[in-house]
Amino acid sequence: MPLVEIIALIALGLCSGLLAGLFGVGGGAVIVPALMLLFPLFDLGGPWLAHLAVGTSLATIIGTGIASTLAHHRRGGVRWELVARLAPGIVLGAWIGATLAGLLPEVWLRRLFAVFLAVMGLRMVLRAHAAVGARPLPGWRGMLGAGGGIGGLSALVGIGGGTLTVPFLGAHGVEMRQAVGTSAACGLPIALAGMIGFVVVGWGREGLPVGSTGFVYWPAVLAILLASIPSAPLGARLAHTLPVALLKRLFGALLLLIATRLALGG
Repeated sequence: MPLVEIIALIALGLCSGLLAGLFGVGGGAVIVPALMLLFPLFDLGGPWLAHLAVGTSLATIIGTGIASTLAHHRRGGVRWELVARLAPGIVLGAWIGATLAGLLPEVWLRRLFAVFLAVMGLRMVLRAHAAVGARPLPGWRGMLGAGGGIGGLSALVGIGGGTLTVPFLGAHGVEMRQAVGTSAACGLPIALAGMIGFVVVGWGREGLPVGSTGFVYWPAVLAILLASIPSAPLGARLAHTLPVALLKRLFGALLLLIATRLALGG
């Protein structure tokens, strides 16, 4: 790759790694639109631009998510029992969502989801000092359904599961820092299942750049991970240092930014 492309992708990795560690999101909300802007500048993507951006993003989220999860785990910020209860539904939902993504009208679903994110974001910004919700976590059926919804919606609209997992856990009494760490761990099965799906669906397609496996462009994956893996622990450290109220407001602002991007066209 040209040096300017490498520098741009490393800068993108730095940003996505900080977001992953700080908010427990995969960074796809930043990586996907950034790649859709960068790839055409370097004559990459062609007719498969969006597919290549999403598939490549999912592959980077696996590495960044592992670094972020380990950093939160060292600080006691991952509720592994909740990860185990959510993960089966998340994987199943991600596969179903990836299948439905090619069948359902995407525009109305994306904008409906944008409204949901905007409402959640406003609640977190305006009620940052409110007491933690007292609603108990649901039983195994409810957790399976919640995981399925998180995984399915994430695959359908191309948003990292953290934008759903963190508000869900927070609404059921999980402390904000633990919600962020647990969300980071829950994002791994979404990214892995989604990446495999994009590799399979894109296998053998004409017009893909050299260095691709299906819809995953590995040179970009490696360049992004070069910066995102070391920066994710820094974001996790900030998440465990910042006051909870400020962390809630920052996360709410992130949700509002993502909602705006979705509402205006993705």
